[in-house]
Amino acid sequence: MVDAPMARLALLVLAALCLGATAGAEAQDQLPTPAPTPQNASPGAEAQRQAAQPLNNAPVWRDVRSGAPAVTQVRGRETNVLIQPQGETWRNLRVPVVFIGGMLVALAILGLAVFYLIRGPLDVPANEKHGGKLIERFVPMDRYAHWLLAIAWVTLAITGLILSLGKSVLLPVIGYTLFSWLAFLAKNVHNFVGPILIVAVPFLFIRFVRDNGLGVEDLKWFLNIWGYFTGHEYPSGKFNAGEKLVFWFVLVVFSTILVGSGLVLVFPNFNQTRSTMQIANVVHMVAAYLAISLAFVHVYLGTIGMVDAYQAMRYGYVDESWAKHHHLLWYEQVVAGRAREHFADPNAAPTAVAPPPPRTRPA
Repeated sequence: MVDAPMARLALLVLAALCLGATAGAEAQDQLPTPAPTPQNASPGAEAQRQAAQPLNNAPVWRDVRSGAPAVTQVRGRETNVLIQPQGETWRNLRVPVVFIGGMLVALAILGLAVFYLIRGPLDVPANEKHGGKLIERFVPMDRYAHWLLAIAWVTLAITGLILSLGKSVLLPVIGYTLFSWLAFLAKNVHNFVGPILIVAVPFLFIRFVRDNGLGVEDLKWFLNIWGYFTGHEYPSGKFNAGEKLVFWFVLVVFSTILVGSGLVLVFPNFNQTRSTMQIANVVHMVAAYLAISLAFVHVYLGTIGMVDAYQAMRYGYVDESWAKHHHLLWYEQVVAGRAREHFADPNAAPTAVAPPPPRTRPA
């Protein structure tokens, strides 16, 4: 029988291939409106068009699409502009953004899948495991902040990908009826879950910023990043430079941009113009694709990519051999009593934190 992790990995690779192959299907060619000439703009040509193609009057629609203000009794910004010509520019700009973003997400999934097949999950070498004492790495409030953001963020990422790529990836597979319900559900979930980030982002930032300061040691960690994948990690504090990169880019930069641009899109009653919402839409998509691609690495290492990493955030405790191997500087501070974290009382630690059975890399 096929192992469950391998089956999930195969499904992940298949989904990434489908995503990359169909992400460009958003492009839709549209014939431009013919330029006015004495022949097609004359009264005779207009009358002939009205008889042969009612309501298909190019000069009239050319005036409508000019963007020139007209007369209306409806109060508000741009209510006297029936059609905004810049909307066509926005629609065409979305095509390469969706294509490149979809390819970026697909490459992230494929890259992690290939890495997992070649390297397997990162683990503490057998000669360094000694079943030592437990360290409380994350207090309950840290875990609450993390899971509040994680659940909301993953929900928004999934629904956002459905909304931006679903028409190309899912519609040909599941059909119009099912996709219409799925898109409707995704849109409403996305709109209602999004504002949670207004609280979740600063909450997590406040809880974790003190351990994510950047310094010279972080640069050295990146220069020695190969050792991270070969079992010889460069010493790091509570968070290594890679985790700090995710913190500052995914949380602080991209998530802040997503919150700001998302509010512009969800609440048009801010009295913004259509062009403002179009710019916000493009910025929102670019930030989302970049953030999702980086977040895939974080999710991978926090689940199947590193042994016991998920247990640390689920229950809050890590074995001292795990701490010593992955975060040596932080472990030395804990031993010396200079860190906020401390060795845990074995009787107070959850039973689920017990050392797992030996794991081997997949064949």
